[in-house]
Amino acid sequence: MSSSKKKKAKKQHPLHWVLEPLMDEPSYIEKPMFGCLACYLHGRLMLLLCSGEEPWNGMLIPTDHQFHESILQDFKSTVQHSVLKKWLYLPETTEDFESTASDIVETVRMNDMRFGVEPKEKKPGKQKNQEL
Repeated sequence: MSSSKKKKAKKQHPLHWVLEPLMDEPSYIEKPMFGCLACYLHGRLMLLLCSGEEPWNGMLIPTDHQFHESILQDFKSTVQHSVLKKWLYLPETTEDFESTASDIVETVRMNDMRFGVEPKEKKPGKQKNQEL
């Protein structure tokens, strides 16, 4: 089969396996965001998977500052992200990345309210010729 007839396969994120337990949830949405893969559940941005250079290689955990201490205690391998200090981070290089990531995903699946942030409303663009 010539390459022109092959359908371009969508390249899957290397950490996509982490999200598998969430995919059957009715509210599950994933989409690209800033070179990462964003996961929404229950209408909230829950997780961001990154596969770049540190500190963008692992799982970003969107959450409010008020929940940082509690989450850091429950998931010892997580740290405050060095750039996006409002969020937490689980580096893929962490020795127990797979088990901790799975535990976090299970907590997200159970709709733990410490996890996730409400997406900001998009501002409507200026409409041309409003006055006709």
